[in-house]
Amino acid sequence: MKRALLASALAFSSLEAMAAADMVFYNGQVFNAEASQPRAQAIAVDDGRILQVGSDAAILALADATTQRIDLAGKVLMPGMIDTHSHPVMGALASLRANLYDEVKPLAELEQWILAQDAAGTARLDDIIAISGVSSAYWKDSRELAKRFNQGRWAEQPLVLDGIDGHTGWANQAMLRRVGIDAALIKTLDAKEASYIEHEADLTPTGYLSETGWDRVRSQLPKPSHELMLKAAREAVRLNLEVGVTAWMDAAANGGGEQSLFEMRPTTQDLGVLPLYRELAEKGELNVHVAALLLAHPQSKPEDLAVQAEVMRQFKGVPNLTFPGLKVFVDGILEYPGQTAAVIDPYTNSHKQGQLLIDPQGFGPLLAAAEQRGWIVHMHAVGDRAVRESLNAVQYARQHNAKALPHSITHLQLVNPKEFPRFRELGVIASMQLLWATAESYTEELVKPYVSAFAYRYQYPARSLHKAGATIAGASDWPVSSPDPWNAIAQASTRTGPLGVLNAAESIDRETMLRAYTINAAKALRLEDRIGSLAPGKQADLILLDRDIFTVSDAELFDTRVLQTWFAGKPVHQVGATTAHAE
Repeated sequence: MKRALLASALAFSSLEAMAAADMVFYNGQVFNAEASQPRAQAIAVDDGRILQVGSDAAILALADATTQRIDLAGKVLMPGMIDTHSHPVMGALASLRANLYDEVKPLAELEQWILAQDAAGTARLDDIIAISGVSSAYWKDSRELAKRFNQGRWAEQPLVLDGIDGHTGWANQAMLRRVGIDAALIKTLDAKEASYIEHEADLTPTGYLSETGWDRVRSQLPKPSHELMLKAAREAVRLNLEVGVTAWMDAAANGGGEQSLFEMRPTTQDLGVLPLYRELAEKGELNVHVAALLLAHPQSKPEDLAVQAEVMRQFKGVPNLTFPGLKVFVDGILEYPGQTAAVIDPYTNSHKQGQLLIDPQGFGPLLAAAEQRGWIVHMHAVGDRAVRESLNAVQYARQHNAKALPHSITHLQLVNPKEFPRFRELGVIASMQLLWATAESYTEELVKPYVSAFAYRYQYPARSLHKAGATIAGASDWPVSSPDPWNAIAQASTRTGPLGVLNAAESIDRETMLRAYTINAAKALRLEDRIGSLAPGKQADLILLDRDIFTVSDAELFDTRVLQTWFAGKPVHQVGATTAHAE
């Protein structure tokens, strides 16, 4: 709504100069994520959009008697944060159930905890006890898990431990029998498929499963009710707004998140969480931007993309839901014993190079075909060989198309230095989960002993990529880790963990990370013309913070809290009643 300030305004006056704002925020530290003017004192909002950013005097001049004035009392106001790789509905669903949240307990204590969760009514899917958020650190002890959970009360009680990484898990013999995983099955599988089911020399499965082996179990788990899934979708919105995230890339929206088949061949009937987003939008509850990526099989042909096009058509026009393109798994995971990530130097224990899921000869044409449809491709690449082949595919597309769409590679746990400049040269965005850049069990015990010393030096190489001109974008991969961007921004700087520091030379400063979660992330979602900075005309997605994020220590930054969140100028989250004084 526009209200005239001066009835006798000169004819050459701009519309903005003639307009009063609906809201003005003043007396604050405004970080607008714009390179030309990163800081200001105040902003004006009209009709859910940014009207102007500037000094207190300039912005207050845009107010009239009907304008809401919000005194920021010196606090930091900035654009809403943007997550470029998340599975929020599945993350929220896991939070509603028995969840270890990556905690590692001694097995005796773990058993008692599981029994307590079962008694509390949070652990069962029908008659199956299923635990979410289980650390990969358990998998090296798969045989010890079998000793404890295959006898006594567990002999006939199906038990599933769902790995937090989305690629692995463990099931006891009662569950394996139910889904038909035994020596007879393993005997029929080729070497690749058999490798996903850990087994003894006599082919007896230990219970540890990865990738398609794990899919054999999780695909048979009872499906949650629609009511529970809708509750999870609402919780996903609430939890993200609470930590200041107002937009995200759902990295497998037609498959229910990374909890889906990583080599699935989607059909037009695979809608995943998309109907939930539509239902929330219809109820006026989708107060976030969702950029939904649709899974494509790693070895899809260009003609196969008609499937994703049809799914997109079914949801065209849903408010706050967009479809920037595709998600493709290029490889798997790096940690022992999975080791399905594709690496250049072989793993020291197996002398293998992991699993490259794509066909390098066919992946470039697939990217080119996606570009011709106006779609980006978001690539899961953990190992350095997978990163190299992903970039090779983009290079092929650049040579065959006039377009230069902002494809992105996510995870980037190992990157060979030869690839650093190629990100800038090819315009590929580095979508990084830098909360993982820490010295802990995953990196020190499950990776370091099994990869070359040279490769290990370049785990999560944020600074090297940034110095080479790559666009860094922030991501969580929730539920694999916390959706809170402030944890990741602080961790990107310190890279410290319980086992020391993970290559301090790759730390990255917080202002770069603030852009990684704002304007850079908006580019990855292909929404930079609408969100990601506080530029005039963009949507007023705003967050107010409880501390001065530019001066506090990294430890204090880690615990930053969002006092208020606005989406399109509408308050959608607030802590307390006096966080910002409205006049």
